[in-house]
Amino acid sequence: MAEVITQEKSGGKQKKKNVKIDMTPMVDLNFLLLMFFMFTSSFSKPNVMDLGLPAKDPNPIPTNYDIDQRNQITFIIGENNRIFYHQSNEKDLKETGLKETDYNGLNVSKIISEAYEKAPKKEIFTIIVKPTDDANYKNFVDMMDNISISKKERYGISDIKPWEKKVYENVIK
Repeated sequence: MAEVITQEKSGGKQKKKNVKIDMTPMVDLNFLLLMFFMFTSSFSKPNVMDLGLPAKDPNPIPTNYDIDQRNQITFIIGENNRIFYHQSNEKDLKETGLKETDYNGLNVSKIISEAYEKAPKKEIFTIIVKPTDDANYKNFVDMMDNISISKKERYGISDIKPWEKKVYENVIK
């Protein structure tokens, strides 16, 4: 495996020893160790989050109808901890129709309750949450908490429509 070659030089100088090491057994040992650790280690399984989905309703309400703007309220989550709401359609939404509130649970719950009381068909009343690109995750979670506090189970999360975005951008200027 290892070999030591000695040479003697004349003149009373010290003997120089050349050392040559054969690395073949070291490579074999590394390969064996690598194989050992690969076969004996357990690979981690991907972690998945369990979603608490609601149970399927045995008697669902048919959904082949248009939701009147009075049967819904839309919340737009904006930048800088701002939140706006409206109950308008594309034709009727103007800067004055987009109202601002804060994330105080009492304010949002009150707004939802007032909209619910004015809804002609309370069984299909829907809360729509539309975060903008500038919204942060904390505000979204706060909004979901406020919906939970208001005890309304029909809500949806959607992208902001272009006509809403246009009005929203005019309001925040």
